[in-house]
Amino acid sequence: MRGHAREAGLSDTIIVNTCAVTAEAERQARQAIRKLARERPEAKIVVTGCAAQIAPETWGTLPGVSRVLGNAEKLEAAHWQPDLPSAVSDIMAATETAAHLVTEFAGRARAFVQVQQGCDHRCTFCIIPFGRGPSRSVPLGAILDQCRSLIASGYQEIVLTGVDITSYGHDLPGQPPLGQMVRRLLALLPDLPRLRLSSLDPCEIDEDLWRLIAEEPRLLPHLHLSIQAGSDLILKRMKRRHLRADVLAVTERARKLRPGIAFGADLIAGFPTETEEAFAETLALVDEADLTMLHVFPYSERSGTPAARMPSVPKAAWRERAARLRVAGAEAAARFDALHLGQSVRVLAETETRGHSEHFRPVRLAAEAVPGQIVTATVTGLDADGLLA
Repeated sequence: MRGHAREAGLSDTIIVNTCAVTAEAERQARQAIRKLARERPEAKIVVTGCAAQIAPETWGTLPGVSRVLGNAEKLEAAHWQPDLPSAVSDIMAATETAAHLVTEFAGRARAFVQVQQGCDHRCTFCIIPFGRGPSRSVPLGAILDQCRSLIASGYQEIVLTGVDITSYGHDLPGQPPLGQMVRRLLALLPDLPRLRLSSLDPCEIDEDLWRLIAEEPRLLPHLHLSIQAGSDLILKRMKRRHLRADVLAVTERARKLRPGIAFGADLIAGFPTETEEAFAETLALVDEADLTMLHVFPYSERSGTPAARMPSVPKAAWRERAARLRVAGAEAAARFDALHLGQSVRVLAETETRGHSEHFRPVRLAAEAVPGQIVTATVTGLDADGLLA
């Protein structure tokens, strides 16, 4: 987007890329737009992203907003020409599969390559399919071109991203699964030191991906799982496709194949109808599955979703439950970090003194490093944020 705006000659223009995952994300975006309109009254504000895609008329009436662009339009250079009107097409009709080529990530040491977009599932709490459209996969050739360009630019770690990356390939000829694509990608990119995957659906990890977890050291020992809850009843009401036992089976299998692997997890606190007993099952899952890095989300009602019609949990309860999950997550991370005292870690430096290990644990470096480079260091201590090395 920045490149399209620059090439179109737009000046004094602010782009706000909105998120619709939670009501709080939308509130913050509206607040930011109003603040920008006050502080920069002469600037033109272009609003895009999922929230703008879902409700363009709402965002177009905010002060200072000159244009609203949908998620498809924001990637097309033609829509960034000066003085054009808003443009938001029906995202559910989107069929494009080519990746938007990104050659640099300003201020970031790792690069992100989108391999998939959209979602065909309908979790009862989620509005995102209506912002991103149906699942579409990027062909391997386009992914390969982008990765080669990023490696040539000096990036040593690439993260493959998408809305639902384990659905990769269902719409491509031959229906190649995610693991097959990753295996071929790594074979064709011998100069790439590190590859990481974004959030995985526990019920869709294919056999090719399992073999890579076991055998490919460049696929980093860190899996982030989209779990959401540890109660089977709540998972069914969320319309998730896995149960508690499936999560435990995935983490057990991964540890047998890759001892020491780390797990991140998305968890929702206070989903409608969640009792204290159901929440206790989620809390216990953190220890039972040894989940190390938690992304905790207090339930956020999204108008138009089935969950919004279910009996709600009092706000005080879901806030308290989210706080307890975060404490459990911090304790789990500290236990995991303690296992690495005295061990050597390979750190991708993000600043001169900070980076992340192979397991995606934060590392504070004693010796200065060149941002973007991978350095080897010995863990000498721990702090509240992670490792000292």
